[in-house]
Amino acid sequence: MTTSTLHPCPACGAGASGNFCSSCGASLTPRACPSCRAELSPQARFCHRCGRPAPGGADPNPANRSDRIAWAVAGALCVLLVGGIVYKVSSSAPQPVAPDMANTGAAGGDRGTAQGASGPAPDISTMTPQERFDRLFNRIMQAAERGDSVEVERFTPMALGAYQQLDSRDVDARYHAAVLHLQVGDFAPALALADSILTESPGHLFGYLIRGTVARLQNNRAAQAQAERDFLAHYAPETAAKRVEYLEHQPALDEFRREAERTGKDGKDGKDGKDGKDGKDEKDGKVGSQANHP
Repeated sequence: MTTSTLHPCPACGAGASGNFCSSCGASLTPRACPSCRAELSPQARFCHRCGRPAPGGADPNPANRSDRIAWAVAGALCVLLVGGIVYKVSSSAPQPVAPDMANTGAAGGDRGTAQGASGPAPDISTMTPQERFDRLFNRIMQAAERGDSVEVERFTPMALGAYQQLDSRDVDARYHAAVLHLQVGDFAPALALADSILTESPGHLFGYLIRGTVARLQNNRAAQAQAERDFLAHYAPETAAKRVEYLEHQPALDEFRREAERTGKDGKDGKDGKDGKDGKDEKDGKVGSQANHP
């Protein structure tokens, strides 16, 4: 039996024989530069004569290769980890909530059917004029409760436009339209709607409620006191009639009644402010002053 002679590997120093080192894989055979044919050592990476890269040169430090592999694996793991975190955060983040045109309590019955205070706003272009008017009215009332005057002024013309397209305008629709005019401080059309309600239905509480609210916002105490007296005079017979619109707007009627009764007990006759010119700006009727009245 013959035993092959082991020679130290020029790259890693381990005993090796044959053409390649069994420890690091470095070549053990003499090499020549393909350019100038100079003899190269097994571990040479460049020709010492012409500087050209040596063919099949081994990395003199085999640990570098394992380091490079380790860094590549670590980089790939980092990319996967960051990608997983981004996906989890993006998938679990809450979606922006758009206020729906829901009923805020100012109306009820069929006109209050909506999805609630959250959810996407419906596409009103596919609705009937009545549906558009109801949904826009509810959205404006929600904005008024939040004090969002920009949204109120943006959607009020659209709601009033839908009101003008209605085939028929009952007392409830006229009351809603009057409330919309009050939200933007447009008092003359609101009073005109109050007159139309009382002409069609004498003694209707909505007419006096609108008149009293306009007078209060204009600081016309004489007109306010008169509207409150008329309201109280007709309250019992009107509520006994159990009109549907009264039930739907009971909170507004109760509030106006309490104010009228309090004013009556205080003995105010309205003569100290009948001209409504005591420095109050008529535009006080915008969002915030009117949001919770009729």
